[in-house]
Amino acid sequence: MGQKEVGRPATPKAWANHLSKMLRVFHEIHGLDRFPVDVAAVAQEYSRQVYPDEPISLVHGQVMSNRFEGMLLPNPHKKGEWGILYNSAIVSKGRQNYTLGHELGHYLLHRHSSPGGIQCTTRDMLDWKSEYGQMEAQANTFSSFLLMPLDDFRVQVTGHRGSIELMEHLANRYAVSISAATLKWLSITDQRAMLVVSKNGFIDWSWCSERLLKSGVFFRARQETIELPCLSLAARKNTSLDNAKGVVHPTGIWSADEKVHEMTIFSDPLEMAISLLIFPKNPPDRGQR
Repeated sequence: MGQKEVGRPATPKAWANHLSKMLRVFHEIHGLDRFPVDVAAVAQEYSRQVYPDEPISLVHGQVMSNRFEGMLLPNPHKKGEWGILYNSAIVSKGRQNYTLGHELGHYLLHRHSSPGGIQCTTRDMLDWKSEYGQMEAQANTFSSFLLMPLDDFRVQVTGHRGSIELMEHLANRYAVSISAATLKWLSITDQRAMLVVSKNGFIDWSWCSERLLKSGVFFRARQETIELPCLSLAARKNTSLDNAKGVVHPTGIWSADEKVHEMTIFSDPLEMAISLLIFPKNPPDRGQR
C-alpha cells in the first residue's frame, strides 16, 4: 500500500474515518451541513497543514479522453507539490466528486510508492486483480468511506428496501453517482440484490450483495460476453414504462428459478442502463435448482 507513516492511519477505511471525524467536529462547531463533502477543499487544506512539504496545491477539471476518470500528478515545476485532475468532460457531478475522493485516496496511500503519479481509467478502477488494480480498489474504498461514512449511511437506509428512489436519495445527499451509492448499499444490505451496468445490450459489469453471492447468483461479465435478457427493462428501453419503479419478472427472465424485481434508469441517450435487481429473501432449495 505504500510507505506507512508513524502515527498516521494505515488503511483506506482508517484514513477515511480519520478525516470524517475531523469533518464532523468542524461542521458541528460551525453549524454547517456535513454533506456533501467538499473533497477539493479537504484535499488542499488537510495536505497543506499535515504535509506542508508535499501539499496538494491544485485541484482542477480538464477535458480528457473518455477513458480517463482522473489523475494524481506531481508538480513538474515545484518539487514536492501534487495536483489532482479530474475529467471535466464527464458531465456527472457525482462521478467527478467520487473521482476527487479516489485521487485523494491515492495521495494519502500511494504517493510515495508512485512518485511519478497515477492515471486512473474506468477499466483500471474496476480491475481489482493486479497489484495496480488493488491500489485502485484501495482508493475506491477510501472515497466510498469518506463521502458516505457508514454511521450516516446506515441512518439513511435503515427501514428502507432497495429501490432506485433510495439510491437517488443517497446519490443526492452525498454527491456521488447512482452506481457508487448502490455499491455502498450492496456492501451492507441483508437483501439478495445485484447492480447490473449494461451498454448496447450487453452486461458491462455487475456487483452482488454478500447474501446473493453466497447463494450462487452472479455474472462473470468481465470474463465472458453476456447479452441482456431480451425481456428485461434494460434491454427493452421502453420509456413509456415506469422503469425506475420497475417490474417483478417471472422466472426465466433474469433467473431460471426465481422471480426478480428489476428497476432501471438509463443514461447516455439510452446506450447505458443501470439496473437494480432484487431477488427473493430466500434462495430456492439447492436440490430444486
